[in-house]
Amino acid sequence: MKGSSEISIRPYDPTDWPVVWAMLAPVFRAGETYAVPRDITEQDAHRMWIELPRAVRVAVDETNSPLGTYYIKPNQAGPGDHVANCGYIVAAEARGRGLAGQMCEHSLALARELGFTAMQYNLVVATNTVAVRLWQAHGFAVCGTLPGAFRHPVLGAVDAHVMYRRL
Repeated sequence: MKGSSEISIRPYDPTDWPVVWAMLAPVFRAGETYAVPRDITEQDAHRMWIELPRAVRVAVDETNSPLGTYYIKPNQAGPGDHVANCGYIVAAEARGRGLAGQMCEHSLALARELGFTAMQYNLVVATNTVAVRLWQAHGFAVCGTLPGAFRHPVLGAVDAHVMYRRL
């Protein structure tokens, strides 16, 4: 994997949940994610992030401390769905270390290994221009828009773009 040698990605372990929740909660509470209510409970967040996906991975530093996490799940739960849906989160203290790019590369390889033929990522373009550039650099293209799908606490309704890449 490209990037810093002090970062590695491993399977999620149930003991990781308190740290993963600490990463997720501020983002949820600020209303900065696509289609997640601001008042989501920890139990619902755990189910969404850990129980529903086919694979969850955790990025860690040399001391095995989690720095970020991602999940891969079928886009639509049903037979014959070969499109992966992926969600990422990077801990505030790990931003700027190239972690999101490493997780993107890793998740693409894992999705291919799991038998998916494409990956989708829903992205609120108005608030995530850096993320848009990151996913485009990894071969994603905007393939559709979900008008007013996201309610930003300050901006109000914001369009979410569907980023898509064939694997």
